[in-house]
Amino acid sequence: MPTHIGGNLNTCFEANYRFMVLSDVLRYISNITKFYYRDNCLATIRNAANVCCVQFSPHSTHLLAFGSADYRTYCYDIRNTKTAWCVLAGHEKAVSYVKFMDSGTLVTASTDNTLKLWDLQKTSHCGPSTNACSLTFSGHTNEKNFVGLSTADGYIACGSETNEVYAYYRDLPMPIASYKFGSIDPISGKETDDDNGLFVSSVCWRAKSDMVVAANSSGCIKVLQMV
Repeated sequence: MPTHIGGNLNTCFEANYRFMVLSDVLRYISNITKFYYRDNCLATIRNAANVCCVQFSPHSTHLLAFGSADYRTYCYDIRNTKTAWCVLAGHEKAVSYVKFMDSGTLVTASTDNTLKLWDLQKTSHCGPSTNACSLTFSGHTNEKNFVGLSTADGYIACGSETNEVYAYYRDLPMPIASYKFGSIDPISGKETDDDNGLFVSSVCWRAKSDMVVAANSSGCIKVLQMV
């Protein structure tokens, strides 16, 4: 596969056939989304603004979504890449992550300090779908960094610029749990409560369990369990 000049910020394999990879190009140089099979580019989507994240639906062989720096999320049917299947509008800053919770529900994260839950059955093919947002989650802090997003069985995990992991449930707008990382004291070598400007940068639920793996910007990785 060719290497993009701007660098690949996010890559996603199609979950059902495992033959197509979606690569978006960012780093403030490009706004092009490409599909690859081996070394061949099968299709290209050109977005007006920079693309921050991409996600294939694990429930459909045709649906994908990507978040954009223009505060919107775009959903495409890859059988027709000339126009978006729907556009989700509601965030106040760039959309940094998109995740499919189920076949009809999408979760997005933004640097406006919120997550949003979208009902794809309420979207419109004519213009931005502003009424498709069914819930907004808030409590974590996210204004400038990529802090991670993961979903599993109705639960949502994300990082925070307060060096914490937050867990939400799809029906509740506030966090149901949180965990604060410490930082390593350079003299004692022990973990302290001072975050020293660190942030949680990646999270991942373990499938069909109450465990989540989280990592922060210092390289510390923790396996956590909901209790």
